[in-house]
Amino acid sequence: MADKEPQQPKELPIVLVHRLPSYKIPLDPSFRDQLRSQFHMLDPHESPEPYDSFLARHAPFIRVLMTIGYSPISAEFLERLPVLELIVATSAGLNHIDLPACWSRGIVVTNASLAFAEDVADCAVGLLIDVLRRISAADRFVRGRLWPVKENYPLGFKLGDKRVGIVGLGSIGSEVAKRLLAFGCTIAYTSRNKKQSVSFPFYANVRDLAANSDVLVLCCALTKETYHMINKDVMVALGKDGVIINVGRGSLINEKELLQCLVGGEMGGAGLDVYEIEPNVPKELFGLDNVVLSPHCAVMTPESFEALDQLIVVNLKAFFSNKPLVSVVSNE
Repeated sequence: MADKEPQQPKELPIVLVHRLPSYKIPLDPSFRDQLRSQFHMLDPHESPEPYDSFLARHAPFIRVLMTIGYSPISAEFLERLPVLELIVATSAGLNHIDLPACWSRGIVVTNASLAFAEDVADCAVGLLIDVLRRISAADRFVRGRLWPVKENYPLGFKLGDKRVGIVGLGSIGSEVAKRLLAFGCTIAYTSRNKKQSVSFPFYANVRDLAANSDVLVLCCALTKETYHMINKDVMVALGKDGVIINVGRGSLINEKELLQCLVGGEMGGAGLDVYEIEPNVPKELFGLDNVVLSPHCAVMTPESFEALDQLIVVNLKAFFSNKPLVSVVSNE
């Protein structure tokens, strides 16, 4: 019998890595190796060839792009990739991507919200408990050796029975609702559209939601429509005992008006993981015991990043196998 001809190795599917030059790929080395064993990962910044010529040479073959962090994707950039069909984002927020331009081209976008949802929700609930029960302030009180001097510490507030309005009932908002229901809170929400599968009361605008809530938890994306959606009018509607928790984006809130309301006693408190100009947190917040601050770290757990790695591979494999994608960003 004649010897069989040796089989040629199959060419790996091409995936373009999109990142700013200053960004390092924040991937575990073993995961990087896993990606490169299954896909031809094209990173223009790892090539000696000039960026523009590298992109132009490969553009006719690039159907999938994986974007690292918050590297901008504009309509002009998309025009350079004529056959692009999918963007796999490694972030939950997508304000760095021109989504209308993607949708007008029929480009599908997936994000990391499904991978991050549980840990971000945990952080949101943690911030809320901290604000209501004054845990961080109590820690400072004890460490500052004020207990023997002042003896009595101010009362905190119960979480159960609070009316919580969730702004953005997506993957993260739904996980927040699940957790707060277990504490005995009542849930209402606002979103771009009413969700038929959800029984929580729906409010068409955030001011009406605030007027019927004790707490607002912000979980929505930052867009032109949601920029500064939480303004003084909303804060006044929430009331002087109202609390705002933000694990979305800093610019969802008009920060200057938030400061005015907090300093002026027109709000009960705030728990903030995100800010308008990071890492520059307004110094006026530092002396307020009814405000809890964290450094945009709601997703920062090993479990979140492991889930993200799995989600990336699932979506890349699904695309090249013509199977359903996971964590697709809706254009409704």
